[in-house]
Amino acid sequence: MKTIVSDTSPINYLVLIAEIDVLPHLFQEILIPPAVWQELQHPKTPKPVYDWAADLPAWAKIAAPLRVDNSMGLDPGETEAIALAQERKIPALLIDDRGGRLAAEQRAIVPIGTVNILEMADIVGLLDFEQAIVKLQATNFRIDKRTVEIARAQCRLRRSQG
Repeated sequence: MKTIVSDTSPINYLVLIAEIDVLPHLFQEILIPPAVWQELQHPKTPKPVYDWAADLPAWAKIAAPLRVDNSMGLDPGETEAIALAQERKIPALLIDDRGGRLAAEQRAIVPIGTVNILEMADIVGLLDFEQAIVKLQATNFRIDKRTVEIARAQCRLRRSQG
């Protein structure tokens, strides 16, 4: 996939665990809706995330959707991200929030969460999944233990077969 749209959470956590640079290796371009960029620039945003968003790399571009469906009941970043993916016919979206993931799926957009990104990066040799998960769990990232254990088991299986 060449271009993908991102919600706030995956960027936030990839910056916090110092793995944001996997994104341009997995996708050529990341589109960031204005509401997502504003969330990344919120005064309470962690400084590394704020600094990253203040000086976006060339592969990250701010792009606004033409129309936004506010009836989804999501926050502005999720709403704009889904709208932008729909408008540009981008088949997947970087998003963690359960409600946003469901809304994306209902619109035939594949949600890719932070853990999925780490798995993808591990598969192509960009990072060590287990080390990245440990760093992620040291943040305030919320995910149920079962999901993490399934991802860890899949990683171990891949390594034992490869």
